[in-house]
Amino acid sequence: MRRLLLALACLPSLGAVAAEIAATPPAPAAAAAQAGSGMAAQLGQLAIGLLLVVGLIVLLAWLLRRVQQLGPRDGQVIKLVSSQALGPRDRLVLVQVGNEQILLGISAGRITPLHVLKEPVHLPDAQAATPEFAQRLMELLGKDKH
Repeated sequence: MRRLLLALACLPSLGAVAAEIAATPPAPAAAAAQAGSGMAAQLGQLAIGLLLVVGLIVLLAWLLRRVQQLGPRDGQVIKLVSSQALGPRDRLVLVQVGNEQILLGISAGRITPLHVLKEPVHLPDAQAATPEFAQRLMELLGKDKH
């Protein structure tokens, strides 16, 4: 990580050196040879710039994932219990805050609390349905051994 940051810190100074070398007038004999290599130099600079930008994006994405993993996972106070789409931009969402469940209506640019449930809704385990789904999928694919 330190090597990467050191390399990124040195890049502006390398660019200044390259610009200074490019600014010196070439010898007359070398001028004809340099005319053909000017396009190659520009493509090289373009490729290096593109690699730096892509590398920076990858580095920032990696850092973002690392920072998000530092937060609390199991100790979350607000949990999404269920969600139901009503239309392309409208949803009903059941959220649990502590021991209280709230039904929210979500539309474009607006969230409205619709109802506070006195008794929490308990959903059946989703894991119990998983083997049944896997069995049905295998039957549909024709890979069931039964």
